Amino acid sequence: QVQLVESGGGLVQAGDSLRLSCAASGRTFSLYAMGWFRQAPGNEREFVAGINWSGDNTYKTDSVKGRFTISRDNAKNTVYLQMNSLKPEDTAVYSCAARRGTWSVREDDYNYWGQGTQVTVSS
Repeated sequence: QVQLVESGGGLVQAGDSLRLSCAASGRTFSLYAMGWFRQAPGNEREFVAGINWSGDNTYKTDSVKGRFTISRDNAKNTVYLQMNSLKPEDTAVYSCAARRGTWSVREDDYNYWGQGTQVTVSS
């Protein structure tokens, strides 16, 4: 069982940066691949970035490449999403998710989810 708690969201202006954190409970965090997803009002939830258990295999969706970075610290049971050059279209609820094996772009492949943190980017 893994429990996930996101933090770090907020209201920022376009061009600003935020770092989201996802803290996981449990001693087996390092066995899980992690993903960040986001859902804007009226839209379906979409994959943002994924990272494997060791952190040496990451993937980001095209819309955030060059601006967002996913990383993890297994000693702290935490995965991060560094978001730079934020745009109004990045406004969404951001959620982290965990699954055994490698990361996946499909939300149905993840077993555990956090409650989400709101990111709002004003123009």
